[in-house]
Amino acid sequence: MPRPIRATVSSGAFVHNFQAVRRHAGAAKVWAVIKANAYGHGLERAARALAGADGFAILDFQEAARLRLAGVAKPLLMLEGFFKAADVALLHKYALTPVIHNAEQVEILRRSDLPGEIDVYIKVNSGMNRLGFTVDSLRLAYNALRMHPQVRSVTAMTHFADADGASGVKAQLEWFDELTQQIDGLSQAPRSLANSAALIRFPETRADWVRPGIMLYGCSPFSDSPAEALGLRPAMTLASEIIATQHLQPGERVGYGFSYEAAGEITIGVVACGYADGYPRHAPSGTPVLVNDKRTRTVGRVSMDMICVDISDIPEAYIGTPVTLWGEGLSADEVAASAGTVSYQLLCALAPRVPVAEVP
Repeated sequence: MPRPIRATVSSGAFVHNFQAVRRHAGAAKVWAVIKANAYGHGLERAARALAGADGFAILDFQEAARLRLAGVAKPLLMLEGFFKAADVALLHKYALTPVIHNAEQVEILRRSDLPGEIDVYIKVNSGMNRLGFTVDSLRLAYNALRMHPQVRSVTAMTHFADADGASGVKAQLEWFDELTQQIDGLSQAPRSLANSAALIRFPETRADWVRPGIMLYGCSPFSDSPAEALGLRPAMTLASEIIATQHLQPGERVGYGFSYEAAGEITIGVVACGYADGYPRHAPSGTPVLVNDKRTRTVGRVSMDMICVDISDIPEAYIGTPVTLWGEGLSADEVAASAGTVSYQLLCALAPRVPVAEVP
Protein backbone atom coordinates (compact mmCIF):
# COMPACT_ATOMS: atom_id res chain seq x y z
CA MET A 1 0.00 0.00 0.00
CA PRO A 2 1.36 3.46 -0.88
CA ARG A 3 1.59 6.13 1.78
CA PRO A 4 -1.68 8.06 2.03
CA ILE A 5 -0.20 11.48 1.32
CA ARG A 6 -1.25 12.98 -2.01
CA ALA A 7 -1.75 16.32 -3.72
CA THR A 8 -4.55 17.34 -6.01
CA VAL A 9 -4.47 20.19 -8.50
CA SER A 10 -7.79 21.70 -9.61
CA SER A 11 -8.08 22.80 -13.23
CA GLY A 12 -11.31 24.55 -12.28
CA ALA A 13 -9.50 26.64 -9.69
CA PHE A 14 -6.92 27.64 -12.30
CA VAL A 15 -9.67 28.78 -14.66
CA HIS A 16 -11.43 30.65 -11.84
CA ASN A 17 -8.24 32.47 -10.84
CA PHE A 18 -7.40 33.31 -14.42
CA GLN A 19 -10.81 34.91 -14.82
CA ALA A 20 -9.94 37.10 -11.82
CA VAL A 21 -6.71 38.06 -13.58
CA ARG A 22 -8.61 39.04 -16.72
CA ARG A 23 -10.96 41.26 -14.71
CA HIS A 24 -8.01 43.12 -13.21
CA ALA A 25 -5.99 43.22 -16.43
CA GLY A 26 -8.53 45.07 -18.55
CA ALA A 27 -7.22 45.36 -22.09
CA ALA A 28 -3.70 44.23 -21.19
CA LYS A 29 -2.40 40.91 -22.45
CA VAL A 30 -1.43 38.25 -19.91
CA TRP A 31 1.81 36.37 -19.43
CA ALA A 32 0.85 33.54 -17.06
CA VAL A 33 3.94 32.89 -14.94
CA ILE A 34 4.46 29.11 -14.77
CA LYS A 35 8.16 28.90 -13.93
CA ALA A 36 9.43 26.47 -11.26
CA ASN A 37 7.23 23.68 -12.60
CA ALA A 38 4.27 26.05 -12.33
CA TYR A 39 5.01 26.74 -8.66
CA GLY A 40 4.96 23.00 -8.01
CA HIS A 41 1.64 22.39 -9.75
CA GLY A 42 3.04 20.78 -12.91
CA LEU A 43 4.16 22.75 -15.96
CA GLU A 44 2.09 20.99 -18.61
CA ARG A 45 -0.92 20.73 -16.31
CA ALA A 46 -0.88 24.46 -15.63
CA ALA A 47 -0.44 25.32 -19.31
CA ARG A 48 -3.52 23.28 -20.21
CA ALA A 49 -5.63 24.86 -17.49
CA LEU A 50 -4.39 28.38 -18.31
CA ALA A 51 -4.95 28.06 -22.04
CA GLY A 52 -6.69 31.44 -22.02
CA ALA A 53 -3.41 33.23 -21.36
CA ASP A 54 -1.77 35.15 -24.19
CA GLY A 55 1.58 33.59 -23.36
CA PHE A 56 3.57 31.86 -20.63
CA ALA A 57 6.50 33.23 -18.63
CA ILE A 58 9.11 30.58 -17.84
CA LEU A 59 12.66 30.40 -16.57
CA ASP A 60 14.82 28.15 -18.73
CA PHE A 61 15.20 26.15 -21.91
CA GLN A 62 14.17 22.92 -20.21
CA GLU A 63 10.75 24.37 -19.44
CA ALA A 64 10.51 25.71 -22.98
CA ALA A 65 11.30 22.30 -24.46
CA ARG A 66 8.70 20.60 -22.26
CA LEU A 67 6.00 23.04 -23.30
CA ARG A 68 6.77 22.81 -27.00
CA LEU A 69 6.88 19.01 -26.77
CA ALA A 70 3.45 19.15 -25.11
CA GLY A 71 2.11 21.07 -28.09
CA VAL A 72 2.00 24.52 -26.53
CA ALA A 73 2.31 27.04 -29.38
CA LYS A 74 1.76 30.26 -27.45
CA PRO A 75 4.54 32.83 -26.96
CA LEU A 76 7.05 32.00 -24.22
CA LEU A 77 8.86 34.67 -22.22
CA MET A 78 12.28 33.68 -20.83
CA LEU A 79 12.45 35.67 -17.59
CA GLU A 80 16.24 35.47 -17.19
CA GLY A 81 17.02 35.27 -20.86
CA PHE A 82 20.09 33.31 -21.96
CA PHE A 83 23.66 33.01 -20.71
CA LYS A 84 25.87 31.65 -23.50
CA ALA A 85 26.31 32.20 -27.22
CA ALA A 86 25.28 28.59 -27.84
CA ASP A 87 21.89 29.39 -26.30
CA VAL A 88 20.93 31.81 -29.06
CA ALA A 89 20.04 29.05 -31.51
CA LEU A 90 17.55 27.71 -28.97
CA LEU A 91 15.73 31.04 -28.92
CA HIS A 92 14.73 30.49 -32.52
CA LYS A 93 14.24 26.72 -32.17
CA TYR A 94 11.64 27.16 -29.43
CA ALA A 95 10.34 30.56 -30.60
CA LEU A 96 11.23 32.31 -27.35
CA THR A 97 11.13 35.92 -26.26
CA PRO A 98 14.19 36.48 -24.04
CA VAL A 99 14.45 39.12 -21.33
CA ILE A 100 17.70 41.02 -21.89
CA HIS A 101 19.05 42.40 -18.62
CA ASN A 102 22.83 42.82 -18.99
CA ALA A 103 25.42 44.05 -21.46
CA GLU A 104 26.87 40.56 -21.99
CA GLN A 105 23.55 39.35 -23.39
CA VAL A 106 23.36 42.35 -25.73
CA GLU A 107 26.86 41.59 -26.98
CA ILE A 108 26.04 37.91 -27.53
CA LEU A 109 23.04 38.90 -29.62
CA ARG A 110 25.05 41.52 -31.52
CA ARG A 111 27.58 38.88 -32.56
CA SER A 112 24.93 36.29 -33.42
CA ASP A 113 23.37 35.62 -36.77
CA LEU A 114 19.91 34.34 -35.92
CA PRO A 115 18.11 32.07 -38.39
CA GLY A 116 15.01 34.26 -38.03
CA GLU A 117 13.52 37.26 -36.28
CA ILE A 118 12.82 37.34 -32.56
CA ASP A 119 11.11 39.66 -30.10
CA VAL A 120 12.98 40.71 -26.98
CA TYR A 121 12.24 42.38 -23.66
CA ILE A 122 14.66 44.85 -22.12
CA LYS A 123 14.65 44.94 -18.33
CA VAL A 124 14.98 48.26 -16.55
CA ASN A 125 16.41 48.32 -13.05
CA SER A 126 13.98 50.71 -11.37
CA GLY A 127 15.30 50.18 -7.85
CA MET A 128 15.01 46.52 -6.96
CA ASN A 129 18.68 46.09 -7.91
CA ARG A 130 18.59 42.46 -8.98
CA LEU A 131 18.51 42.43 -12.78
CA GLY A 132 18.24 45.16 -15.37
CA PHE A 133 19.87 48.18 -16.94
CA THR A 134 20.44 51.41 -15.04
CA VAL A 135 20.48 54.97 -16.34
CA ASP A 136 24.11 54.61 -17.45
CA SER A 137 23.60 51.55 -19.61
CA LEU A 138 19.97 51.53 -20.76
CA ARG A 139 20.34 53.77 -23.82
CA LEU A 140 23.27 51.84 -25.27
CA ALA A 141 21.57 48.50 -24.69
CA TYR A 142 18.27 49.60 -26.21
CA ASN A 143 19.87 51.15 -29.29
CA ALA A 144 21.98 48.03 -29.88
CA LEU A 145 18.91 45.81 -29.68
CA ARG A 146 16.80 48.08 -31.86
CA MET A 147 19.51 48.16 -34.54
CA HIS A 148 19.89 44.36 -34.63
CA PRO A 149 18.46 43.29 -38.02
CA GLN A 150 16.79 40.22 -36.55
CA VAL A 151 15.23 41.83 -33.49
CA ARG A 152 11.64 42.45 -34.51
CA SER A 153 10.45 44.34 -31.43
CA VAL A 154 11.65 45.53 -28.02
CA THR A 155 9.33 45.67 -25.01
CA ALA A 156 10.33 47.53 -21.85
CA MET A 157 9.80 45.82 -18.50
CA THR A 158 10.62 46.21 -14.85
CA HIS A 159 9.84 44.37 -11.62
CA PHE A 160 8.36 45.84 -8.45
CA ALA A 161 10.01 45.04 -5.14
CA ASP A 162 7.23 46.13 -2.78
CA ALA A 163 3.92 46.12 -4.65
CA ASP A 164 2.58 44.05 -1.76
CA GLY A 165 4.02 46.33 0.94
CA ALA A 166 4.06 49.81 2.38
CA SER A 167 6.28 51.35 -0.31
CA GLY A 168 3.98 50.34 -3.13
CA VAL A 169 5.06 51.08 -6.70
CA LYS A 170 5.07 54.87 -6.95
CA ALA A 171 8.81 55.52 -6.70
CA GLN A 172 9.79 52.65 -9.00
CA LEU A 173 7.14 53.52 -11.54
CA GLU A 174 8.24 57.16 -11.62
CA TRP A 175 11.88 56.12 -12.05
CA PHE A 176 10.98 53.68 -14.82
CA ASP A 177 8.98 56.38 -16.62
CA GLU A 178 11.80 58.90 -16.26
CA LEU A 179 14.40 56.50 -17.62
CA THR A 180 12.36 55.29 -20.60
CA GLN A 181 11.04 58.74 -21.56
CA GLN A 182 14.61 59.95 -22.10
CA ILE A 183 15.26 57.45 -24.89
CA ASP A 184 13.85 57.86 -28.39
CA GLY A 185 11.82 54.81 -29.33
CA LEU A 186 11.79 53.24 -25.89
CA SER A 187 9.29 55.81 -24.63
CA GLN A 188 6.80 54.51 -27.22
CA ALA A 189 7.69 50.82 -26.80
CA PRO A 190 5.22 48.32 -25.34
CA ARG A 191 5.53 47.81 -21.57
CA SER A 192 5.22 44.95 -19.10
CA LEU A 193 5.13 45.97 -15.43
CA ALA A 194 2.58 44.35 -13.15
CA ASN A 195 3.04 41.23 -11.05
CA SER A 196 0.09 39.81 -9.06
CA ALA A 197 0.26 42.40 -6.29
CA ALA A 198 0.56 45.37 -8.64
CA LEU A 199 -2.16 44.01 -10.89
CA ILE A 200 -4.62 43.90 -7.99
CA ARG A 201 -3.73 47.14 -6.16
CA PHE A 202 -2.27 49.45 -8.79
CA PRO A 203 -4.27 49.57 -12.04
CA GLU A 204 -1.86 52.18 -13.41
CA THR A 205 0.68 49.35 -13.86
CA ARG A 206 -1.41 47.31 -16.29
CA ALA A 207 0.39 48.67 -19.36
CA ASP A 208 0.49 46.32 -22.38
CA TRP A 209 1.36 43.01 -20.71
CA VAL A 210 0.85 41.86 -17.11
CA ARG A 211 2.76 39.02 -15.45
CA PRO A 212 0.64 37.41 -12.70
CA GLY A 213 2.09 34.49 -10.77
CA ILE A 214 0.93 33.60 -7.26
CA MET A 215 -2.69 34.67 -7.75
CA LEU A 216 -3.07 32.11 -10.56
CA TYR A 217 -2.44 29.41 -7.96
CA GLY A 218 -5.05 30.74 -5.56
CA CYS A 219 -2.80 32.38 -2.99
CA SER A 220 -2.69 36.02 -1.97
CA PRO A 221 0.29 38.29 -2.69
CA PHE A 222 -0.64 40.28 0.42
CA SER A 223 -0.10 39.40 4.07
CA ASP A 224 -3.15 41.47 5.07
CA SER A 225 -5.65 40.20 2.48
CA PRO A 226 -6.59 36.51 2.37
CA ALA A 227 -6.95 34.86 -1.01
CA GLU A 228 -10.64 34.19 -0.45
CA ALA A 229 -11.27 37.92 0.02
CA LEU A 230 -9.58 38.50 -3.35
CA GLY A 231 -11.89 36.00 -5.03
CA LEU A 232 -9.21 33.34 -5.48
CA ARG A 233 -9.41 29.56 -5.04
CA PRO A 234 -6.51 27.28 -4.07
CA ALA A 235 -5.32 25.24 -7.03
CA MET A 236 -3.35 22.76 -4.92
CA THR A 237 -4.52 20.74 -1.92
CA LEU A 238 -2.04 18.65 0.03
CA ALA A 239 -3.76 15.92 2.03
CA SER A 240 -2.91 12.80 4.01
CA GLU A 241 -4.26 10.61 6.82
CA ILE A 242 -3.64 9.75 10.42
CA ILE A 243 -1.52 6.60 10.63
CA ALA A 244 -1.26 6.26 14.44
CA THR A 245 -2.51 7.81 17.66
CA GLN A 246 -0.97 8.41 21.07
CA HIS A 247 -2.57 9.49 24.37
CA LEU A 248 -0.28 11.70 26.45
CA GLN A 249 -0.45 12.51 30.14
CA PRO A 250 0.55 15.92 31.55
CA GLY A 251 4.31 16.38 31.31
CA GLU A 252 4.83 13.79 28.55
CA ARG A 253 6.56 14.99 25.44
CA VAL A 254 6.48 14.23 21.74
CA GLY A 255 8.84 14.32 18.77
CA TYR A 256 12.52 15.04 18.21
CA GLY A 257 14.13 17.24 20.81
CA PHE A 258 11.10 16.83 23.07
CA SER A 259 10.11 20.27 21.80
CA TYR A 260 6.49 19.89 22.90
CA GLU A 261 5.40 19.02 26.43
CA ALA A 262 1.77 18.28 27.20
CA ALA A 263 0.25 20.71 29.72
CA GLY A 264 -2.68 18.36 30.26
CA GLU A 265 -4.06 15.15 28.81
CA ILE A 266 -3.86 15.26 25.04
CA THR A 267 -4.49 12.86 22.18
CA ILE A 268 -2.04 13.00 19.32
CA GLY A 269 -2.63 11.93 15.74
CA VAL A 270 0.46 10.99 13.75
CA VAL A 271 0.09 12.13 10.13
CA ALA A 272 1.92 10.70 7.13
CA CYS A 273 3.55 13.93 6.00
CA GLY A 274 6.94 15.43 6.75
CA TYR A 275 9.62 17.70 5.42
CA ALA A 276 10.66 15.10 2.84
CA ASP A 277 7.20 15.62 1.34
CA GLY A 278 7.63 19.39 1.25
CA TYR A 279 6.03 20.34 4.55
CA PRO A 280 8.14 23.09 6.19
CA ARG A 281 10.42 21.61 8.84
CA HIS A 282 10.51 24.93 10.67
CA ALA A 283 6.72 25.00 11.17
CA PRO A 284 6.25 25.43 14.94
CA SER A 285 3.74 23.83 17.27
CA GLY A 286 0.42 25.52 16.63
CA THR A 287 0.60 25.54 12.84
CA PRO A 288 -2.99 25.09 11.60
CA VAL A 289 -4.18 21.83 10.07
CA LEU A 290 -7.57 20.27 9.27
CA VAL A 291 -8.48 16.84 10.60
CA ASN A 292 -11.73 15.53 9.19
CA ASP A 293 -12.37 19.14 8.06
CA LYS A 294 -12.05 20.37 11.65
CA ARG A 295 -9.40 22.90 12.50
CA THR A 296 -6.64 21.92 14.92
CA ARG A 297 -2.87 22.38 15.31
CA THR A 298 0.46 20.67 14.95
CA VAL A 299 2.46 19.75 18.07
CA GLY A 300 6.18 19.06 18.27
CA ARG A 301 8.84 19.14 15.63
CA VAL A 302 8.18 18.19 12.02
CA SER A 303 9.95 14.91 11.14
CA MET A 304 11.13 13.71 7.77
CA ASP A 305 8.02 11.60 7.17
CA MET A 306 5.56 12.54 9.94
CA ILE A 307 3.96 15.36 11.85
CA CYS A 308 1.89 15.18 15.02
CA VAL A 309 -1.42 16.96 15.46
CA ASP A 310 -3.73 17.56 18.40
CA ILE A 311 -6.94 15.52 17.98
CA SER A 312 -8.15 15.85 21.58
CA ASP A 313 -11.31 17.69 20.48
CA ILE A 314 -11.96 15.52 17.43
CA PRO A 315 -13.23 12.29 19.00
CA GLU A 316 -14.01 10.63 15.67
CA ALA A 317 -10.39 10.96 14.54
CA TYR A 318 -8.49 7.70 14.36
CA ILE A 319 -6.25 5.79 11.96
CA GLY A 320 -7.35 6.59 8.42
CA THR A 321 -9.01 9.92 9.24
CA PRO A 322 -8.32 12.45 6.46
CA VAL A 323 -6.02 15.41 7.09
CA THR A 324 -5.62 18.58 5.01
CA LEU A 325 -2.20 20.19 5.28
CA TRP A 326 -3.08 23.12 3.01
CA GLY A 327 -5.41 23.91 0.15
CA GLU A 328 -9.17 23.59 0.05
CA GLY A 329 -10.44 24.82 3.41
CA LEU A 330 -7.02 25.90 4.72
CA SER A 331 -5.00 28.44 2.76
CA ALA A 332 -1.34 27.75 2.11
CA ASP A 333 -0.86 31.44 2.97
CA GLU A 334 -1.95 30.81 6.56
CA VAL A 335 0.21 27.72 6.96
CA ALA A 336 3.17 29.58 5.51
CA ALA A 337 2.65 32.58 7.80
CA SER A 338 2.64 30.29 10.83
CA ALA A 339 5.89 28.75 9.61
CA GLY A 340 7.50 32.13 9.01
CA THR A 341 7.64 31.80 5.24
CA VAL A 342 5.48 32.45 2.17
CA SER A 343 3.08 30.26 0.23
CA TYR A 344 5.38 30.37 -2.82
CA GLN A 345 7.92 28.28 -0.91
CA LEU A 346 5.36 25.72 0.26
CA LEU A 347 3.95 25.19 -3.22
CA CYS A 348 7.34 25.02 -4.96
CA ALA A 349 8.73 22.65 -2.33
CA LEU A 350 6.22 19.85 -2.98
CA ALA A 351 8.44 16.79 -3.20
CA PRO A 352 8.58 14.51 -6.27
CA ARG A 353 7.64 11.52 -4.07
CA VAL A 354 4.17 13.00 -3.47
CA PRO A 355 1.70 11.73 -6.08
CA VAL A 356 -0.29 14.47 -7.80
CA ALA A 357 -3.72 14.02 -9.38
CA GLU A 358 -5.62 16.50 -11.50
CA VAL A 359 -9.23 17.19 -10.48
CA PRO A 360 -11.90 19.42 -12.01
